[in-house]
Amino acid sequence: MQQMNRRRVPTGRLQRIGAAGCGAMAVLLLASCTTEEPGKPTTATVERAAVTSGVSGTGSMTAASQQNMGFPNGGQLTNVFVKVGDRVEPGQVIATVDDFALRQALQQQQGQLNSQQAALDRLINSPVADGAQDTLSQAQEILDKTRKQADEALDAAEQEIDNAKRKLDIDEKALDKAEDKLHADQRACGDDDGTVANSTTSDDSSSADRSGASGGSGSSSGGRNNAEGDEDDEDDDGSTKGSSGVFAPSISSQPLVSTSSNPAACTAIAADKQAVVQAKQQVVVSKNAVDTAEKQRDNQRASGELSIANAEQGVVNARNNANSEKSDRPFNIEEQRGAVVSQQAAVAAAQRDLDNATLRSPVAATVSAINGVVGEYVAPSSGTSALAPGSSAGIPGVDSASAAQAAAGVGANPARPGGTQFVVLDNIDAFQVVVPFSEADAATIVPNQKVNVSVDAVPDVTLEGTVLSVAPTGTAISGVVSYYVTMVVQKSDPRIKDGQTVRATVVTEELDNVLTVPSSAVRQEDGRPTVTVVDPDGSQKSVPFEAGKVGADRTQVLSGLREGQQVLLPAAR
Repeated sequence: MQQMNRRRVPTGRLQRIGAAGCGAMAVLLLASCTTEEPGKPTTATVERAAVTSGVSGTGSMTAASQQNMGFPNGGQLTNVFVKVGDRVEPGQVIATVDDFALRQALQQQQGQLNSQQAALDRLINSPVADGAQDTLSQAQEILDKTRKQADEALDAAEQEIDNAKRKLDIDEKALDKAEDKLHADQRACGDDDGTVANSTTSDDSSSADRSGASGGSGSSSGGRNNAEGDEDDEDDDGSTKGSSGVFAPSISSQPLVSTSSNPAACTAIAADKQAVVQAKQQVVVSKNAVDTAEKQRDNQRASGELSIANAEQGVVNARNNANSEKSDRPFNIEEQRGAVVSQQAAVAAAQRDLDNATLRSPVAATVSAINGVVGEYVAPSSGTSALAPGSSAGIPGVDSASAAQAAAGVGANPARPGGTQFVVLDNIDAFQVVVPFSEADAATIVPNQKVNVSVDAVPDVTLEGTVLSVAPTGTAISGVVSYYVTMVVQKSDPRIKDGQTVRATVVTEELDNVLTVPSSAVRQEDGRPTVTVVDPDGSQKSVPFEAGKVGADRTQVLSGLREGQQVLLPAAR
């Protein structure tokens, strides 16, 4: 491709209604209407306008896409549905190859996928985890019932102890009553000096005997632990030995001859003693019952604790099992799901191979070459094209494979169109502009910047577009390093053809609606931009200001000037 000279072109625009004598004027570059009267200086207004600048270069118009089409896996052609010059739409079938082996491979992969999916469904629907949770719930219920049963049994044992203690308390009270009656009868049987002829002991002996019998207290834990130890021991000669070690005359079953005034009391003493003995024996029995109940309570507590411990162990085992099932289940499912995903990928690959047996047009385009007849075998497509940056359009001027073969003289016959590709498609309904820019100019170009394109062959046509992409690496063109820039434009004229020479201007910077002054009014004083402000009374003064972006004919004002002020323009030469 022939490269033309490129230059930096600042651009701008301004439309303004001037004073009397100026008229209305619209221009591409920024301009300002001035008012000039005889004897008055030429001035311009500080006003809001656009400040723009850009770079330009020469390149070529190219089809939006040129694609070398073929079958990725090759095969025997079974159908060719288009001819050279036909118009094809996106998705339209161009040709097919035999797909029997591809369909068989897809069925095999699909069968393996069904198997993996069934295993996944089995894991997802498995009742093992729920069953383990039910087992845990049942074990917890058993533990609760075991605790309740142990508590009830322990309460029953405590109740037995309470009953035995109450019975002991009653028996002790009965013993106290029997002893009280014995003492009362003994006192009634004695005379005033407290003696009972041949029948009773003195009050002191009686008191000693009670003390020995009762242990000095009426409580269940007092001196009634042994009835036999508390009873008076009977000596061989028939006398009774008290707890004090003094033998008292034994009570005979025969009526005693007494000098007491109450012989009935003397007669009842023997029965009273017998009642005391029986009461003491009953107290001992009741104490034994209390002890037995307490031992049963302790045994019941130990048995209940053991049952509870066993039930708790069952809960622990059930919980561990449930936790294990719950923990393992998602990982097992994910592991199997991974196998399903892997197999799905295999099915997708097989399906893609089958789909690739049918060649479809990816875009709306025109068939420019076909190399193959039904029944012939085509090789897997491997051709490549040199593309413009960020685009599917080819770089103009880069030789194709067939052109390279022809230039090298390969083969006796001219190289066939499309080289080794089965089908070549060109999109001639949309165009892109590919222009090489110098290093300095390319550094200022970024995607989405505005572009104005003029076509040399159609001088009355100017196209608008945007920058699509800038090549990240340079290309040596005629010994000069340049960078290809791709620009998208709209085809607005049927005279636009692929390969036409164009000149593109990229607007690299643009500030809209900013305060500006004419660049020609600006001068440098002491290193600062300065203008001469003309006051309404005609007086002039130099005013420095802070300048921003400097365009082709307008300079941005950041501070120091007000909108509407008049600035002095240099005198025309």
